[in-house]
Amino acid sequence: MKLLFDFFPILLFFITYQLYEDQHEGILAATAVIIVATLIQVAWTWFRNRRLETVHLVTLGLVIIFGSATLLLKDEMFIKWKPTVVNWLFAAAFLISGVLMDKPLIRRMMQGNLELPDEIWKRLNLAWGSFFILMGGLNLYVVYHFDTDTWVNFKLFGLLGLTIAFVVGQSFYLMRHMKDDELSEE
Repeated sequence: MKLLFDFFPILLFFITYQLYEDQHEGILAATAVIIVATLIQVAWTWFRNRRLETVHLVTLGLVIIFGSATLLLKDEMFIKWKPTVVNWLFAAAFLISGVLMDKPLIRRMMQGNLELPDEIWKRLNLAWGSFFILMGGLNLYVVYHFDTDTWVNFKLFGLLGLTIAFVVGQSFYLMRHMKDDELSEE
């Protein structure tokens, strides 16, 4: 459910874009909507939990920066680059944490939910970093090789689908390394 909540602004972006026949008008309207939707998402998270995750703050900041540049300069390339920048910043955080910190970032995020050997945490952290690099690169490939309609569809269906597939694949990988008592608790 959390994954779907995280993709809520992207869904609104997609729907808004689809309401316009003109690609340029559609991308500008959708950009305004994603800025507002992301602000609402972060506000809702704050009111509900009284705390914000770094991912939401980074995403909000980049949506405002790239979205504002798109709207002010009327250049859709800024909003199209935003997913790549977000993904590559997350990749950097994961990969740097694996080298410079005593515990990789993925372990800090998930260690309260499961116990894994150090080597598995390192592999998992590397997998997430690599996944985010790949997602950022795929976004740029679509931006520069396809039209805006294709990019908007990829942004919703492609990125979401690949993320879900990655999480499912990671779950199968983790199941091999979990203890029987951890599996029975679920």
